Amino acid sequence: MDWAIKEKSYSQRRACALAGPDPRVYRREPKMGEDKALRARLLKLSSERRRFGCRRLHILLQREGWAVNWKKLYRIYREEGLTVRKRGGCKRALGTRAPMAIPQGPNQRWSLDFVSDTLSEGRRFRILNVIDDFSRECLASVVDTSLSGHRVARELDRIAEMRGIPAWWSPTTALSSPRTRS
Repeated sequence: MDWAIKEKSYSQRRACALAGPDPRVYRREPKMGEDKALRARLLKLSSERRRFGCRRLHILLQREGWAVNWKKLYRIYREEGLTVRKRGGCKRALGTRAPMAIPQGPNQRWSLDFVSDTLSEGRRFRILNVIDDFSRECLASVVDTSLSGHRVARELDRIAEMRGIPAWWSPTTALSSPRTRS
């Protein structure tokens, strides 16, 4: 609008009518101060407390005696480019991963998988599939509306009685596992 007033010598009213804002908005001088002291204190607090966001920093400033509106503080917080530092991802295992060995014969490794679906009346059911990885033979397919851990263990014991225990499994590994119950 300044350009239209200076270059085209339009009146202030006409320039505002063409550009859109109300002339009172154009004439109003902004009253916002610099807030240098508030910005400095906010930067210092956010560097000390990296995990604190705008709301918690507002509480800290209030405790120190700053009387500042939270909306104004949030505007300053965004203008200064402050954000809560993101946490690092979960720690990964170091070293290279070895690919899983391919079984060379039957009964060396079994795979378990759960499949779920719904019946026509809306009841859900689950299917436990146990497959021999070498021969791709389905050792068991257990269907029920609820399959607990005890039921899965009972079915695996039943398969082990018929076919024998897989080569990778030994009683010492089963006992050292934290999930086994006596």
